Amino acid sequence: MEAQADTDPTMLLFAPETANAPHEAYRRMREECPITRSVDGSVSGNPGAAVLISRFEDLSWALKHPEYLSSEDAIAIGNDRPLIPLQIEGPDHAKYRRLLDPEFSPKKMAALEPDFRALVNQVIDRFIEGDGCDFHEDFATPLPSTFFLRLTGLSLDDLPVFLQWRDNIIRPDVEPGDFDAAAEIRAATGREIYAYFERALDERVETRDDGLLSRLLDAEIEGERLTREELLDICYLLIIAGLDTVTATLDCAITHLARNADARQQLVDRPELAPAVVEELLRFETPVMMVPRTVKADVTVSDVDLKVGDTVTMLLGAGNLDDAEFDRAGSVDFERERNRHLAFGAGPHRCLGSHLARLEVRVALEEWHRRIPHYDVAPDTDVQFSPGIRQAESLPLVFRSAGA
Repeated sequence: MEAQADTDPTMLLFAPETANAPHEAYRRMREECPITRSVDGSVSGNPGAAVLISRFEDLSWALKHPEYLSSEDAIAIGNDRPLIPLQIEGPDHAKYRRLLDPEFSPKKMAALEPDFRALVNQVIDRFIEGDGCDFHEDFATPLPSTFFLRLTGLSLDDLPVFLQWRDNIIRPDVEPGDFDAAAEIRAATGREIYAYFERALDERVETRDDGLLSRLLDAEIEGERLTREELLDICYLLIIAGLDTVTATLDCAITHLARNADARQQLVDRPELAPAVVEELLRFETPVMMVPRTVKADVTVSDVDLKVGDTVTMLLGAGNLDDAEFDRAGSVDFERERNRHLAFGAGPHRCLGSHLARLEVRVALEEWHRRIPHYDVAPDTDVQFSPGIRQAESLPLVFRSAGA
């Protein structure tokens, strides 16, 4: 069923109040207009029809069929060329994934756990003697960013610059709906990112280290080394993705646990639940609310005709709360037996770093609740999340003793 909303549903989805509490907006989308067409292109800022998909079944099919709904031309974040592997399809996508997937395999990520657990405790040590912290600024931002820079072999001294680039690309400081100003900021930032990685690669051509960039310089696909452009296009994507989504995931998870004492106590009492807690909060508090696609071949989804050139926004968060897929979808259940959530996408473009993200979030929650089991959002605090990728602007927490 297709519905033409009386008001542009994109405005609802990108409203601050929806990012803060998206569940009701998701419900309305699924029930009233599961496939919605907006004719002004306001989802992406591009001309032409923009389509929003919100039901799990439709989303799962669309994500698994990039021959119809492609990520090739779906986003422009300051890059001059397609980002690898995100904006590559078909056999070329497969060959890049064969190269990159082993770098983020479950086995390789498991080997990193002791180092990451030590880093988590080092970060907690900085504020645990106080009576609280800003979780976003003091924990969720420096923790995954520091670890990712270690993995890539990039300088930790450059972290403030990387974080500014991240914000310029993902949430540029412009008036809502000012797509031209956002594009200018992204383009300028993109030039800086390319220049930075040109220098970083030049340095590693001269002297290898044990980071990912050096390994990529030595990597081969079908007997050929990666070109400089291929290396830059991989680096551009990795740095943006690696510095943002885990921060957002931690913000969402801790906000939920701080506001729901019973759920938090389950994790405190039974730390072995941590992997399931990660999966359930990824589903219920989906940090990446939506992902874009472009229709490459005419296709019909749930009796709605999509045409070549349509821009499509797939509402992952809405699909993750679909009662048709999840029993009691609107409730949090850390012992849920079947949890095929879409927080990492699905199909060929399933998140490259999903195993790294799972490791980081699980260990962070385990160590946080081992050392700080009792905490609340600071009184009189209105936590504000950014739309699109639900990252908290700030998240002040107060700690309290076990008997409080």
